[in-house]
Amino acid sequence: MIQENVEVLIIGAGPSGSVAASYLHNNGVKVKVVEKSTFPRFVIGESLLPRCMDHFDEVDLLQPLKDFGFEVKSGARFMRGEEICNFDFAKKHGEGWDWTWQVPRADFDTILTNTLIERGVDIAFEQEVTDVVITDEGSTISLKNNKGEISKIFAKFIIDSSGYGRVLPRILDLDKPSPLPKHSSIFAHVNDPKRPEGVEGTLITFDVLSKETWLWVIPFSNGRTSIGLVGPTEYMDSFKGTNEEKLKEIINLSTYYRDRFDGVDINFEPKLIKNYSKSVKQIYGKGYALTGNSAEFLDPVFSSGVTFATESALLAAKLAAKELKGEKVNWEVEYYEYIKEGVDVFSTYVKEWYTGNLQKIFFHRPENPEIKKQICAVLAGYVWDKTNPFVKNHNRLVRTVAKVIDMENQTV
Repeated sequence: MIQENVEVLIIGAGPSGSVAASYLHNNGVKVKVVEKSTFPRFVIGESLLPRCMDHFDEVDLLQPLKDFGFEVKSGARFMRGEEICNFDFAKKHGEGWDWTWQVPRADFDTILTNTLIERGVDIAFEQEVTDVVITDEGSTISLKNNKGEISKIFAKFIIDSSGYGRVLPRILDLDKPSPLPKHSSIFAHVNDPKRPEGVEGTLITFDVLSKETWLWVIPFSNGRTSIGLVGPTEYMDSFKGTNEEKLKEIINLSTYYRDRFDGVDINFEPKLIKNYSKSVKQIYGKGYALTGNSAEFLDPVFSSGVTFATESALLAAKLAAKELKGEKVNWEVEYYEYIKEGVDVFSTYVKEWYTGNLQKIFFHRPENPEIKKQICAVLAGYVWDKTNPFVKNHNRLVRTVAKVIDMENQTV
């Protein structure tokens, strides 16, 4: 028996689901959000990109986030031994935001959902989607709460923003292997009592330990810092002991950070995610759309996860609202092809990072200021700006510049 009818059901209450819900609610669409967990809760994806600020601003969620006082992220630092490459978002190609945040997602996501609830958005926590039946009229969604009780909701449209939960890909058999290499990650939050004063203590840093292995350091405004290692799954499997013992051994590999984090308190048992890159057969279908990590997760090296989540969520919400009004929507062109363009750009940068080509460009001296501005815009999330040669010609330009650097090195 159907207990409730809505126009749009959103699965997942993270940034993706919150942006979609806010847009739809602001535009008079009857929307409901269901979330399997309770908030606050830990989740990865703590480094944002300037592009996602456009999304929070458009759906009127920016001010409550500003009020909290998250650590400002105005760029990113890449290190490889003594070599350093700093990107400043204010010095990028094109227009757009020149800053964003580094956030503990437990706080960040809770601010979003609390704001939406205060504004009248229906968000139901501890509700797990167990089944979806799609018909020409809409979808019947089965839910199970924390007491094991089953309920059913009818929705004209579903937006799956469940992230790693990947609800619709699992239920509708949409998963497919990712073309990216198999990498894994281990990470935790730590107390940071030896954090340096000034800019050094706020910088998000990617410490490159080898071509395919790197450590992230993301300082938060609450005095804690997120630390994680990314590397090939086989390499990650070589570490022995508990996850805490593994992480401590990994931190010791960093000549730059080992003293700062030696003996610090780890706030929770480090989490290990294996073979994290994901893909799907399709990101939309009759009566549904997948957003963010529900559709595709690339790699954490350029912090693209939340930005793709909010970009796709806002677009999916706009198109769903149009469709509900009876307007014709070409999901293939307006949604899939658009999102794919951005995913393809970032995929190129991820692949070329691990081939070493992008690292050659980052650490080459002297720097080429124009190339750096154009790559900086990509790292800021503006991957749909085709005035940028490193967006428009992404599939060959990184390799070309890397080859030129090789030729220069051979003549020295």
